[in-house]
Amino acid sequence: MEQPIQSVIRFMRREVVLTAAVLLALLSSVFVGPANLDLSYIDWNTLALLFGLMAVMKGFQKAGMFLSLGSRLLEVTASTRSMLAVLVFLPFVCSMVITNDVSLITFVPFGIAVLKIAGQEKLVVPMAVLQTAAANLGSMFTPMGNPQNLYLYGKSGMGFLELCGILFPYVLASGLAILLLIVIRKPEPVKSMSIDVQMGSTKMLVLCFAGFAICLLGIFKLLPPILIAAVIAAFLLAFDRELLLSVDYSLLGTFLAFFIFIGNVSGIESFQAFLSAALAGREVLVSVLASQVISNVPAALLLSGFTSQWESLLIGCNLGGLGTLIASMASLISYKLIAQEYPEQKGTYFFWFTVCNVGLLALLLALYFLLEMLF
Repeated sequence: MEQPIQSVIRFMRREVVLTAAVLLALLSSVFVGPANLDLSYIDWNTLALLFGLMAVMKGFQKAGMFLSLGSRLLEVTASTRSMLAVLVFLPFVCSMVITNDVSLITFVPFGIAVLKIAGQEKLVVPMAVLQTAAANLGSMFTPMGNPQNLYLYGKSGMGFLELCGILFPYVLASGLAILLLIVIRKPEPVKSMSIDVQMGSTKMLVLCFAGFAICLLGIFKLLPPILIAAVIAAFLLAFDRELLLSVDYSLLGTFLAFFIFIGNVSGIESFQAFLSAALAGREVLVSVLASQVISNVPAALLLSGFTSQWESLLIGCNLGGLGTLIASMASLISYKLIAQEYPEQKGTYFFWFTVCNVGLLALLLALYFLLEMLF
């Protein structure tokens, strides 16, 4: 009996956000009573698209396409400055398509391996700090860049280019800020390097691109997301069950639990009145602050039930991914990788992560207020 209990405790520690979301869903369901459960808040289209995109990105990752791209770019680097620029802007750009967490899972270990080969392990902490910020900030440019964008994109009914346009100033400013942080470092010469990366078969890459194209049809609202998810799931069930099992189902479970929680609390008049009043005219600041405590994906799910100011919520939940280590759950990926590989550097990493993230958050909030004054 002790073993199953220990397994459950380990799972709960590993999946803190999912555990919290499920507890909130259960407690709120008990509070409102079975007769008042509102399951209409469950956004099946978002869940279906999220599943499809995660499965396709796992396929690309398995095929080694992004690592191959990175190794080719590194062949032309001549200094630590250019090497760092490649390693940091790979997740910045790729996260716009493959999501921030997949970018970090792919490129942080790749960057560590590159720095070891180049004899530049002293750059591991600044590289990982900048890669994490870059992945979170680059991902905010597109609907498929991160889960909160995909959800708010579907919930708000805004167009693809409309969402990109809203967030473009912040993506541009953050890209320039990150570039400045790289440029001010004194460069050291390094030999150009070639890293052998095993690519998947051409057939696998073609299938991945086909899957991504189908997901885009769902994002552009040309195909039902449920159909897309069903086709991808059926294909993987028949031909690649290992990839099907590698999808982040805890994230899907978190979304589902929060949808149930939001549906429940939306029927509680006092809670609805309190949160609606707190948000009114302060959507950006409230979503930034909420993200610091509960992370930006849960913040987007929770707050979307009490405001229709989608642009402000979109900006706030994306900028809110900066700040604390849990503001964006993707940031924990880099921290865990550094803690495993360089346990003595955990404190240093946490310090510089906080300095960098708080600084970038202050910069982008200043940009937000400036744009509000001008327009």
